[in-house]
Amino acid sequence: MHKCNVLVVGGGLAGLQAAIDAKEAGMDVIVISKLHPIRSHSGAAQGGVNASLANNPAGKDDNAERHAFDTIKGSDYLADQDAVEIMTAAAPGLIYQLEHWGCPFSRSEDGRIAQRPFGGAGFPRTCFGADKTGHYILQTLYEQVVKNNIQILSEWMVVSLIVDEGVCHGVVALDMQTGRLETIEAQAIIMATGGGGRMYGRSSNAFTSTGLGMALAYWAGAPLKDMEFVQFHPTTIIGKNILMTEGCRGEGGHLVNKNKERFMQKYAPSKMELAPRDIVSRSIQTEINEGRGFSDPVSGGFVHLDIRHLGSAKIKERLPGVRDICLDFLGLDPIDEPIPIQPGQHYTMGGIDTNKDAATEVKGLYAAGECACVSVHGANRLGGNSLLETLVFGRRAGQSAAKYVAGLSDRIFTKNTLADAHKRQEFRLNKLCRQSGTKNPYQIRDELNLTLDDKVGIYRTEADMKKALTKVKKLKQQFEKIKPAGTDTRLNYNLIWILELEGNLDVAEVLVKGALARQESRGSHSRLDFTKRDDGNWLKHTIGKSSKEGAVLSYRPAKITKYQPQERKY
Repeated sequence: MHKCNVLVVGGGLAGLQAAIDAKEAGMDVIVISKLHPIRSHSGAAQGGVNASLANNPAGKDDNAERHAFDTIKGSDYLADQDAVEIMTAAAPGLIYQLEHWGCPFSRSEDGRIAQRPFGGAGFPRTCFGADKTGHYILQTLYEQVVKNNIQILSEWMVVSLIVDEGVCHGVVALDMQTGRLETIEAQAIIMATGGGGRMYGRSSNAFTSTGLGMALAYWAGAPLKDMEFVQFHPTTIIGKNILMTEGCRGEGGHLVNKNKERFMQKYAPSKMELAPRDIVSRSIQTEINEGRGFSDPVSGGFVHLDIRHLGSAKIKERLPGVRDICLDFLGLDPIDEPIPIQPGQHYTMGGIDTNKDAATEVKGLYAAGECACVSVHGANRLGGNSLLETLVFGRRAGQSAAKYVAGLSDRIFTKNTLADAHKRQEFRLNKLCRQSGTKNPYQIRDELNLTLDDKVGIYRTEADMKKALTKVKKLKQQFEKIKPAGTDTRLNYNLIWILELEGNLDVAEVLVKGALARQESRGSHSRLDFTKRDDGNWLKHTIGKSSKEGAVLSYRPAKITKYQPQERKY
């Protein structure tokens, strides 16, 4: 049995930042990850990370307060404003720390960290490393983890949190290589497992980005918050839905329909292609739905992202990854041809409910990054704020967990607590491996993907979402009768994917229930039957708690400090 002060579940940016800060606070830290950390989905983030450095001449008047206002307005006023102010104030210091640790940010001609415009921002404040920013930051943090001798258990997968009387004491995890279940005792657990994008089919997320991390906390008693708010990125390539960074538009790229019109003029005349993502995604989908997009029977239609006018030199310097993706997956060179794109699921604004110190309702359990909801994104995240959130609240999670552990006296539980939890998971996995059901889990997964894509997408209606909820409940029943996963648990990816599917189904239920109940349009949640934002009734967070009957919803007011809600115009 492994034992530590602080266990970090997840090896992406939030997890590594949390581990570094907990270690620096004197804690014994273990990071557990189903991937090697540098393969985490954080590395797929392309465009940049926001901070009010005021390095760009067009942003010389930028500051943390203006960054906070843009974030809150972009959130459609659902973000908790105290948390946003914490994030934007901390941003410059964290960027400079990354620079001092060796992160290779792109530079302006005078040698300072370069900053590009991003959607919904009043100033160019997005720091970047070409179009590989997440990859560069991930490598930088991993170097610090190695430097600090932090133990990493790679290719281990947590299957259960160990909670006794509202206090988290550790986890039961599957060592994927040996197939053995192991128990890890920890005084504090930090969940940093990323988003649940693979509940959807058309997603820019890696196949490892599932709802299991959120589900683990949900099953352990921590509520999920605002799961109905799902971000669709405007520009993913047709067929594979791989991301074309917002940096394409930040560098000056155009969105063009089949009539060769820059159609964003109709929807956001001042910001054009640099309007917030929810607005740009809806605009693209509207063009496709109304016949001004290019038709495609497989992908469902698309428009063009045109960066040809930027020129070969700029594309190769600032957008080399985008060019590589186009060459490899579309067989076209964006220097010479426009890129066929469509909106795709991209980010989970909701997640494990935490306060501004990353703590959940379960004592000793913390969460940070995309799996958490603090909430700094509200109903719509601005591009460049996700990487920032991982750094700011990863740090706060590590520091909060360390402070909690330092204040503990004796652990109030018995070794039987760990042993009993281990036995329950042995029984559960043995059942999944050997049960006599006949249902195909991959058909269940595909039907879940299709249901969310078609019924709980960019545009939503009561009728569609009722059908989606009925379908999700039916799929949960079918899951109880799935085929056996196979008796050899060593590198049994069949078993791993089945465990992830179980998490996706429960989290999807919270998502659909929350979306059906919210009778308004706000940010990414756009209803055709309730087209207006309703601050009188819905300026509040959706809280979903697990019960034997399924998700139970309640609500909590959004925190307003100094920015009163107003109409969003761009």
